[in-house]
Amino acid sequence: MRFVAISDTHDRHQSVRLPKGDVLLHAGDISYKGEKKEISGFLKWFGDQPFQYKVFIAGNHDFFMEQANAAAINKMIPEGVTYLNDSGISINGINIWGSPVTPWFFNWAFNRRRGEQISRHWDLIPPGTDILLTHGPVYGFLDLVVSDQHAGCQDLLRKVLVLQPKVHVFGHIHESYGNIKRSGIRFINASLVNEQYELVNQPVVFDL
Repeated sequence: MRFVAISDTHDRHQSVRLPKGDVLLHAGDISYKGEKKEISGFLKWFGDQPFQYKVFIAGNHDFFMEQANAAAINKMIPEGVTYLNDSGISINGINIWGSPVTPWFFNWAFNRRRGEQISRHWDLIPPGTDILLTHGPVYGFLDLVVSDQHAGCQDLLRKVLVLQPKVHVFGHIHESYGNIKRSGIRFINASLVNEQYELVNQPVVFDL
């Protein structure tokens, strides 16, 4: 099964060119300002993409997705699209878990304090997860910001190393786009924009 991973499109989705695949994954920051109008436009585009399965999470820019109630959000989700928010889905026996949460930074959406507060979300990730979809990275892997500081989550790193998913897809740190394999896990930073919010990177394709 072929997966196409993207993240951080920031309302520039109309200019994204996607390769063919079976499952389209988006790791959050679908909008720039987090407004309902932006979210709605993205969802229409996402739902129209020619993939059998389409799965996304929100990110720290996507305020509407945190502020609106579940019923309002569910009404906006097109047929064939799955929205994950500390929840999972199984596709042909491949278990995918998604969470929008990131460590606290200037009071953005889905921010949680490091330590016990954020760990409550990571404790929800079930054993047997094959693909982990989070907005932010773990600490130390594809998480360097322009100042050469690691911005990833140490609490998430500990959980990921225990659970050993096959693939961890994320974004959030635009300048660390790429993919690496460490400890038997493929880590993919699929951010499509750079730190100036220019659409410069390509979707990442992988097979499971």
